[in-house]
Amino acid sequence: MSVMGLLLKEGIDINLIKSAFLAFSLIGFLITLINIFPIFKNKLPNYTLQLAGLIGNTSFLGIPIAIALLPSATINFTIGFDLGTTLFAWVFGPFLLQRKSQIKSIPNIKGLLNALINSPASRGIIGVFLAYLFQIDEILGNYLWIPARIVIALAIIIVGTRLGLITNQKNNIFDLNKEIKFSILLKLFILPFIIFLLSKFLNFDFYQSSALVLQAGTPSAISTILMAEAYRVKQNIASKILFTTTLISIITIPLLAIFMNSFK
Repeated sequence: MSVMGLLLKEGIDINLIKSAFLAFSLIGFLITLINIFPIFKNKLPNYTLQLAGLIGNTSFLGIPIAIALLPSATINFTIGFDLGTTLFAWVFGPFLLQRKSQIKSIPNIKGLLNALINSPASRGIIGVFLAYLFQIDEILGNYLWIPARIVIALAIIIVGTRLGLITNQKNNIFDLNKEIKFSILLKLFILPFIIFLLSKFLNFDFYQSSALVLQAGTPSAISTILMAEAYRVKQNIASKILFTTTLISIITIPLLAIFMNSFK
């Protein structure tokens, strides 16, 4: 509802496609790079660490944060980045995390479709297209604007609730080895910096760059732990990275906002 109200207010444009393509292609490139060069592979030796370091909680945390800190005109960049990361996570994540005996099986198409449909970004876009189809976009946009802002706070509460469940189910959540620390460093610092450099290279304006950097700087996505548990691959690692990055992001996301404002 929040995304739908904002999209109806601002409209869907090419920026959504641009940011989705950027997110999808960059994550694919970085995973390929990590697995080609031993210096990176030694730091992040398995796909759980790699996915947790590259796939962020762009839906339930990134979008509300960007909406709260940036003009609504940047919503298409924000939502596009979420769609790109969600698509990559559920197209390649299950395939990469499968056991060796299952490597040749096809990716989990059902999981992909469920993830895309359940993503706030996807639901918002579907709702907008239906509003355009029935020609009620202007009226609906005015009615959804106020509740759209309220949902921002509710989305963050959902994230906190899920983190509480993780802490009750997992032990030694702060017992971090060296590989986990590198994954956290990649997620909260290296990836946002790479996105910042790319946004400058592509001549994005201040608000567009800020939207992408804030999305890149979100903590690890809940989907990484869901996939790890589904394929019984490094579930404990995925839980620790998700929990730790979310806590640390309380500090790093405001720092990213301050960093971006220095270039305003």
